[in-house]
Amino acid sequence: MPAPHNPFKKALKNGETVFGCWLGLADNFSAELMGTAGFDWLVIDGEHGPNDLRSILAQLQVLEASDSHAVVRVPIGETYMIKQILDAGAQTVLVPMVDSAEQAAQLVRDVTYPPHGDRGVGYALTRAARFSEIADYGTTADAQICLLVQVESAKGIAALDDILALDGIDGVFIGPADLAADMGHMGNALHADVQSVIMDALRRVRAAGKAPGILSTHDPMTENALEAGAQFVAVGADVLLLKRNAQALSAKWKNKN
Repeated sequence: MPAPHNPFKKALKNGETVFGCWLGLADNFSAELMGTAGFDWLVIDGEHGPNDLRSILAQLQVLEASDSHAVVRVPIGETYMIKQILDAGAQTVLVPMVDSAEQAAQLVRDVTYPPHGDRGVGYALTRAARFSEIADYGTTADAQICLLVQVESAKGIAALDDILALDGIDGVFIGPADLAADMGHMGNALHADVQSVIMDALRRVRAAGKAPGILSTHDPMTENALEAGAQFVAVGADVLLLKRNAQALSAKWKNKN
C-alpha cells in the first residue's frame, strides 16, 4: 500500500488555484469547524499561533475528515521539527523565513528520505504510515510530500531566483507583513513599493514553474495577486473572522442604546 495521495500538491502541479484560510486559534474544535467552511486548504500555524506538536496533531486528526487540506506552518525550518510534523501525518509543510538557496536546499533534504535526504526512517511507529499499516510508506512518501517555503525579506527576494532553481520545492509563499517591515514599511503591506515587489515575486515564481502563494485579506490586493499568478491564496484567518464578526455584532446592538 502506498502513501496517501496529496490532492493539494496535485492541484498546484496542475496549475489550479486553491483558496485557504489561516488557523491561529490553536484549537482542534475550532479547526474542525473551519474544516466545514468549504476552504480548499487550511494552515495550522505553528509560527504565530500558540501551537505545539500535540495541538498540531489534534488539528491534523480532525481535519482528516474534512475536504480542506491541512498545511502545517512550522515555527522555523529545523530538521527535527519538520521530521516530527511529517511523522504526525502532515503532508504539506510551510516553512517561514527562508532567505537563501542553501536554506531551501536543506529543507528539501529534511522532507526527503535517504539516500537523497535526511528525514529519519522511523515510519513504522508513526501516524503518517498508519502505524505500520502502510508497508510501502518509505518508498512512496517522498512523492506525496509538498514543500512550501516562505520568502519574506529583502534578502530572500534577492535569493529568489536561486531558490526557484532548486528541485523539490513545490511552492513559494511571499510573506507580505515581514517583507513590508524589512522594507521599512512596518504594518503597511499595501505600500506601493511593497506591492510592486510582491507582485513581481509572484510572477517570477510562476514563470519558474513553481506555485506562488500569498495571504491577503484586502480584496484589491488579492485580485492583483491572482492576476500575477498566485495559486495558493489564503483569504482570511480564524482569529480575524471571530474578532471582526464579534465586534460587529456587539456594536450593532450596543449602538441601539
